[in-house]
Amino acid sequence: MRFLITSPAFNADREIPQRYSCDDKDISPPLQWAGVPEGCLSLVLIMDDPDAPDPAAPKMTWVHWVLYNLRADSGGIPEAVQDSELPAGTLHGINSWNRTGYGGPCPPTGRHRYFFKLYALNCTLPDLAHPDKDKLLGSMQGHVLAETALMGTYQRRG
Repeated sequence: MRFLITSPAFNADREIPQRYSCDDKDISPPLQWAGVPEGCLSLVLIMDDPDAPDPAAPKMTWVHWVLYNLRADSGGIPEAVQDSELPAGTLHGINSWNRTGYGGPCPPTGRHRYFFKLYALNCTLPDLAHPDKDKLLGSMQGHVLAETALMGTYQRRG
């Protein structure tokens, strides 16, 4: 079985439901994964938007969510996941709002793409004290066994 991340809330390459955006509840979608490679000791989840601020002229990648040291056997996380529901040992990084936790799609203009990237590591990372995406990716170098991604889109109404 290949390494795969999915969501029962939306299909790959399709629209992310509004409830997961700043226009509604701004809660995290449920995510599931399978095919975690042998030798994986932890998982890293990063959600980002490479189309910020405008898909017609992107200037940066906006980071929405950073989690690391998810247990390899966790299988996924529920909708609106709370810290108490995360697998034991899971740590947070900071997003582009300079805070921990999920921040849903909230594009200022146009239809943006949102990538939920899942990395399988051959180690458990040390506590990096709320790293940003770049620091976390640097710490992962040489430890990635496999990676997969789920892409969804979102455009604000009105």
